[in-house]
Amino acid sequence: EVQLQASGGGLVQAGGSLRLSCTFSGFTFDDYSIGWYRQAPGKEREGVSCISSGDGSTYYIDSVQGRFTISSDHAKNTVYLQMNSLKPEDTAVYYCYVEQIVTRRSYWGQGTQVTVSS
Repeated sequence: EVQLQASGGGLVQAGGSLRLSCTFSGFTFDDYSIGWYRQAPGKEREGVSCISSGDGSTYYIDSVQGRFTISSDHAKNTVYLQMNSLKPEDTAVYYCYVEQIVTRRSYWGQGTQVTVSS
């Protein structure tokens, strides 16, 4: 059973930092993409960042480029999202996910709330 456990959310002032962690287990497929979506109240879910298991290539949505950094620790089966220079518009529930490249099947963890006060 694929499991993903997200943690690290919280309340922070604008300009502050948080680091989200996503610990995963239960999947053995070789090629996958793992990362983060977020959903703010009244808004559609949007992909924030992901990292490829193959070549380690990364993707960031334009609005977080230069402020967020995704990384992975394979020994710990954990993916991190370092979020710096946080803005109130970053406030959302952040969800980690893993997507198998071949089948495009995705698995989701529970969300973690990030709240940035102005």
